[in-house]
Amino acid sequence: MNQEQPIIVGLDIGTTKIAAIAGRKNEYGKLEILGFGRANSNGVQHGMVLNIDQTIKAIEMALKNCYDSNPNLEIGEVYVGIAGHHIKSLQTRGDIVRQSIEEEIRQEEIDRLVADQYRTYIPAGDQIIDVIPQEFTVDNFQNIPNPIGYSGVKVGANFHIITGDKNAIRNINRSVDKAGLITKDLVLQPLASAAAVMCDQDLEAGVAIVDIGGGTTDLAVFYEGILKHTAVIPFGGENITNDIKNGLGVLKTQAEQMKIQFGSALSDEAKANAFITIPGLRGMAPKEISVKNLASIIQARMSEIMDFVTYHLKQVGLDTRLLNGGVILTGGGSQLKHLIQLTEYVTGLNARIGYPNEHLAGGHIEELAKPMYSTCIGLILKGYNDYENKNKQFEEQFKRVEIPGSLQQQPVDETLDVVDETNGPVKVKQRKSLKNFMDGFKNGLIDLFKEEEDAKL
Repeated sequence: MNQEQPIIVGLDIGTTKIAAIAGRKNEYGKLEILGFGRANSNGVQHGMVLNIDQTIKAIEMALKNCYDSNPNLEIGEVYVGIAGHHIKSLQTRGDIVRQSIEEEIRQEEIDRLVADQYRTYIPAGDQIIDVIPQEFTVDNFQNIPNPIGYSGVKVGANFHIITGDKNAIRNINRSVDKAGLITKDLVLQPLASAAAVMCDQDLEAGVAIVDIGGGTTDLAVFYEGILKHTAVIPFGGENITNDIKNGLGVLKTQAEQMKIQFGSALSDEAKANAFITIPGLRGMAPKEISVKNLASIIQARMSEIMDFVTYHLKQVGLDTRLLNGGVILTGGGSQLKHLIQLTEYVTGLNARIGYPNEHLAGGHIEELAKPMYSTCIGLILKGYNDYENKNKQFEEQFKRVEIPGSLQQQPVDETLDVVDETNGPVKVKQRKSLKNFMDGFKNGLIDLFKEEEDAKL
């Protein structure tokens, strides 16, 4: 196991469950699960924290179970998923005129461009959760995925901005805070799920990730390697359970059990002569429920959710054959029988179930390969993405550091004599590797301390 990699924890605060998973990447870049805990969620409805006290208790229970699975774990910071029908998204455009046009475009300039988008006007009461660059332009060159290393006068980009309700965000942060944790970052749940179930081919082909959770169905659409659209549909597995409960006059626990055991998303596939017997309440006669009726109720709600998916795809002009990767269904609700067939029928696109084992190392708990843990595993991957990006920037900054005073004996840059056919010999700067630079830095420090010792003597 690669001990240098940090342990990153994902916390999925869902409508039906709260899951905490701790993971670390091994030397092959795969995720090894070091701890896993879950608890039933009570204070959350439609993906939003409504009862903070109940949510804190559920988070603490999930953490306790996570510690029980691995007593050596220390959990301080967590990546938290956010959903709910208050989530909105908008497209913006940003440009900056560069000051030093002779130099190549650097990461700091991209960071400045992204930071400028946080000043975009959004309605009062909302807050920007994330700013995601789509494609960049440098002067007249368009559709550049990464402009670092290019040179030009003006650099710009199209951005996908995700916003949410301030109170809803505050409630999540407060719950995590009071459970004794620090929120490292809030991540939109469909983006986390997408990270867990998608591979590079999916990104290239174009896919719609549909994460059917308990309280909401989250959508993320990728096309030509770019995030094109995100949406949160305010219906999920809980709505189906409530429909069954009201439609068939049963208890909520019975409705949930029937949905999981006998439910189907296509009434045509259900047997017409099959019945489920439900025990009667307090001495009343048992109830006979038709499996076909059960499937009709589920199909009605599932078709509605898929209609929303089609509507959102139409909004961004991707409802036709452009998404070659089709629809990837994930989340707890994706395990319904015949859901793939219903999805293909309603959307007209190919569909498959997305399991979060794409990035998991072998030997993990089988339970974690279920689609309901896609968001939580995606949160860990998002944490690693941040960590690796910061490391890259850190190395870039080190390459440009100027060493003060007596440490300048070990220069960062070396010069090479190169003959230019038109202008004769010229000096060209050559970058030293990070290792050479660090060795030089260390030797410089040793020399400095030696001089101090000599002075004392």
